[in-house]
Amino acid sequence: MDVSPARFSQECDRPKGAPIAVPEPTPGYGTFGPGSDIAAAAPRSAGRRAARPFVLLVAIAVAILVVVLTGRSNTPPVMWSDFENLVPAPGVDALSASHVSARQLDRMRPQKQAETLLQLAVAHSDGAVGQISSRVNRWRGRLKWDSGMASLTTAALNSNDMQVRQSGIEVELAAYGLSRNSASLEYLLRSAESADHAQKIWALWALGLMGNRGVETDRVVQVLTAHLKDSDEDARHWAVQGLALVGTGETIPLLLNAMHDDASSLVREAAACGLAQSGMFTHAQRASAIPQLLKYSDDPSLDAQTHAWAFLALADITHQSLPASSSVWREWYARSWAKDQGSLVSDSPSVENR
Repeated sequence: MDVSPARFSQECDRPKGAPIAVPEPTPGYGTFGPGSDIAAAAPRSAGRRAARPFVLLVAIAVAILVVVLTGRSNTPPVMWSDFENLVPAPGVDALSASHVSARQLDRMRPQKQAETLLQLAVAHSDGAVGQISSRVNRWRGRLKWDSGMASLTTAALNSNDMQVRQSGIEVELAAYGLSRNSASLEYLLRSAESADHAQKIWALWALGLMGNRGVETDRVVQVLTAHLKDSDEDARHWAVQGLALVGTGETIPLLLNAMHDDASSLVREAAACGLAQSGMFTHAQRASAIPQLLKYSDDPSLDAQTHAWAFLALADITHQSLPASSSVWREWYARSWAKDQGSLVSDSPSVENR
């Protein structure tokens, strides 16, 4: 099986949005549920086995490509302070341009506000994150979870800036109609025990979002941990994703255990990706997994694929390009650890921002 860095990167860079679901009427990545602060609708299908509409995949690919090109261009980022005096060229949709003022935003519908600000946040436009934070509570219950919103939150959750990732979580919760309160949490906890497969795995993902935002985080971790023993592979997979989203130090050992012990390669790889680059961990938290990943790199009880994922996770965390050799990695680690007096410091950017 291919365990190349390119494939591992592709797996880790898969949309970090809700499990694929198809709510009516628009294909998307989310699902909705009943309740005073939860929009009413239910998905038809979800999870790894669900159909992945070609149009949606193209939309996501295009959105991420635009984000990458925008983020890597030589053009300086647009500053929020610049917006007031900028006017789009004739014939250019003001909503698709970066030149939008706070007053223009106020005239937009909530959906367009959220979409515009997510685009700007992912492009690292100064002030966009703050605008999302100040407006998101007003959007709750007024956003539609569709393929466009899924693409934008996906791009945000793939950002190398922790604040942008947090904004993606906030908008996704708002689009689901979930408030950061006990009523929404109780709904998700019930849904996580649902016999409806789609509802269950969506709830495991959404619990991770809620836990990250400080809603009874310890309880969320307990529930997600319990689902690591679920007989259903998809449930374990999305429980791992949820734990990575929670992003507390407590969840690092849980992901390490899942990477080592789970019978499913899908779950083991998700755990490796969570440790390496996805989820909501700081760089220091990811670095704390290095000693165990070094052990996994030549653990005789693990298969070659998991050994390879350990090496790739090490490379992602440390930003080092070393051979897939346990001895080489251990030698480098011993030198770096001694030099940096117990802390790994990288000159490369990471989500610390990461």
